Amino acid sequence: MRTNTQIFVRSGLVAAAAALPLTVAAPSAVADNGITVTSTGSTVSVNTAACPGGGNASLLSSGLTTFTQGRQAALAVGATNQTAAWSNVSPGAYTVIVNCNDGRNVGSQPVTVTTTPTLPTTNSPALGVRGGIGGGIKDYGTLTMVGGGVLVAAALGGGAWYLRRRNMHHRT
Repeated sequence: MRTNTQIFVRSGLVAAAAALPLTVAAPSAVADNGITVTSTGSTVSVNTAACPGGGNASLLSSGLTTFTQGRQAALAVGATNQTAAWSNVSPGAYTVIVNCNDGRNVGSQPVTVTTTPTLPTTNSPALGVRGGIGGGIKDYGTLTMVGGGVLVAAALGGGAWYLRRRNMHHRT
């Protein structure tokens, strides 16, 4: 009976460990108060339908507790929802608080920003490096090809003449 209990406990722990990355990786959260907070890269957005007359939202980093301490943004009033966004937000844990223009505090929602650093783009050569092909890419004229052939023939002839002359000294 004890081994069955251990199996169930271990199975539960494995299932909890498998589900943990799914809960951490969720970029948005919806609270009961109608606030939707989304973190995409280094941008945090809030969306709500609770302030039809507009309002303000505040992004508080850890350790800050009041609305005025955070980075404030006005809610842009749309047809059905009001939105605000903050860009260039550093990685970490934050809280978003929404207050309507009529004085109501809609509520707060926690959000975690996880960004990966982006590497700066550099210009790279359009055609790559011209290595190993030699002059095979450029189209040379007839005069250049004949001149090169003459030089190669002269080098071969000179090398043969030198080797033949060197061997003649040993024959005597």
